[in-house]
Amino acid sequence: MVLALAITASPAAEPRKVLVLGRISDDPTTHYEQLRPLLDYVVSRMGDVGITEGRVLMARDVQQMQSYLRRGRVDWVTETASGAMRLEARAGARALLLTERHGVSRYHTVYFARRESGIGALEDLRGRSIGFQNRQSTSAYFVPAAELLAQGLPLEILLSPRDAPEPGSVGYLFGRSEFNIASWVHKGLVDAGAMSNLDWDSPRQVPPAFKRDFVIFHESAPFPRALEMVRGDLEPRVAERLREVLVEARDDPAAADALRQFFRTTAFLPIDADTRAGLDGLRDGVARVVADVE
Repeated sequence: MVLALAITASPAAEPRKVLVLGRISDDPTTHYEQLRPLLDYVVSRMGDVGITEGRVLMARDVQQMQSYLRRGRVDWVTETASGAMRLEARAGARALLLTERHGVSRYHTVYFARRESGIGALEDLRGRSIGFQNRQSTSAYFVPAAELLAQGLPLEILLSPRDAPEPGSVGYLFGRSEFNIASWVHKGLVDAGAMSNLDWDSPRQVPPAFKRDFVIFHESAPFPRALEMVRGDLEPRVAERLREVLVEARDDPAAADALRQFFRTTAFLPIDADTRAGLDGLRDGVARVVADVE
C-alpha cells in the first residue's frame, strides 16, 4: 500500500520531513522490497536534519525520473553510471557517492571476437557487427557505443543477425543478455560482442566451451559500477547527513541486512577527483550516444 501511495502521489513537492528514494524500474514490487530496508535505516538516523519519514517512488524510464527530480518529487536516486550521468546532464542531479556491490566499485567493458575473425582492434569492426545487451546497459551499450563513436565508427542498428551494415559503419544488435551475446559471437551471428569484465568472468554468461574460442581485442577504462545521486537543489545539510549515514553504514552491524538487500551493496565510497574526471568523460560519451545513435 505504501508503494501504491508513493507512485500515485500528487505532483506537488514532498514536505521537507520526507526523504524520497527513487528508482527507474520495470519491476516495482521487487525493487521496492530491495529499497525499503535501507531507506528505513537511513531515515532512522536523519532526525537531526528534520527527516522523519521515507517514501519510495518508481519511475518507468529515465525521462520520468528526470521529471521527478526537476519537480522535487525525488530526493535520492540509485542508478547505474550511465543512467546517473543522464540524470546529471538533463535533470541537474549530482553524484553523492560511489556504490560498491559484491565488493566491486568499478568495472570495465571487454570486447571479444572469435580467434579466427581477424579482429584485433576497434577499427577492425568497420563494416562488421557487434552484439550489445540493451539500451539501459552501461558496460554493454553506452560505453562501447561511445568508444566506437569516438573512434570515428558510425553505428547502425541491424534488423537481424542476417542484416549487414554499410561498409563504413558498425552494425549492432541487442542480445538482451550476456549469454545471448556470447552465443551469437560463438555461432558467427555477429562478429564481436561487448560486456562487463564481471560478466566475461562468469561461466554462466560466457561458458568455458565458448571462451576458449574467443579473444579479447580491446578493454575500456574502468568506470563506476553504480552511483547514489541526489537532486541538485536538495537542502545541503540533508544531502550531507545522507552522505554521512551511507558511508558509515558499512561499519554498522544494524545496516548489514539492509545493505545486502540493496542490490548486494557492500559500501558507499567518496567520489575522488579521478572518479569525477571519469564520470565527466562518461557523461559526454553518453550524451553523444543519445544524440548520434538514438
